Amino acid sequence: MIQDTISKKDSVLSESSKKMIEVGVFYGRKKSKTNPKMRKFVYGSHNGFNIIDIQKTEEMLEEALKFVKEKAKNNSLFLFVGTEPSAEEEIISIAKAFDMPYVVDRWVGGTITNFPIISKRVEFLKNTREALNSGSLGGYTKKERLDMEKDIAKLEKLMGGLENLSKVPDVLIVINPVSHLSAVREANKINIPVVALANIDADPDMISYCVPGNDKAKNSIAWFLENIKAAIEEGIKERASVASEPVLK
Repeated sequence: MIQDTISKKDSVLSESSKKMIEVGVFYGRKKSKTNPKMRKFVYGSHNGFNIIDIQKTEEMLEEALKFVKEKAKNNSLFLFVGTEPSAEEEIISIAKAFDMPYVVDRWVGGTITNFPIISKRVEFLKNTREALNSGSLGGYTKKERLDMEKDIAKLEKLMGGLENLSKVPDVLIVINPVSHLSAVREANKINIPVVALANIDADPDMISYCVPGNDKAKNSIAWFLENIKAAIEEGIKERASVASEPVLK
């Protein structure tokens, strides 16, 4: 097995590296799909597929986590993006853990570059849903209310995760940047840092903190986001610790 080959070549592996092997972080794309800029993260190949160098993944992850921790310490707003089925559950879980916004349906153009418009649509969603739930739409016919409920359901699916997007985000956390080029480009356009779990078909020049790894498999995605979550928790704890320190006069 590929796992055994990696373990034998790198006999002294950290616990982190062993975990990466266990969850399949090392699985790359077909050699023909490799972005030349990502070749530095390639360990070897097997049956036409590239294998990602997990020691380099570990190095890049460490840099990304330091950044994320510092941003969390500074009370930054993270926007989590992952619209593929393998990422949806984990994205929602981490975002809700910190009351952060997320996108799991599809990226709406202008989400961050045209924030005022997106903000108004989210506010409309909140207000209309509240009106429906409170029964204050008694003046509408049954059919009108049903049509309104259908429209709100569609909007909620598309934009429900953005209800905590109180401002333009400070950081974008992305699973599979190749599948979310629009989101990454918007972030690049207004200089928002991007932290991403990215396979070897990605363009690292578009990603501030590129963690090379399997961005399709659920276990690999969960591993990445667990690390991100821990870094955010550490940053929040440090922020609370600083806030509780007595002010010297």
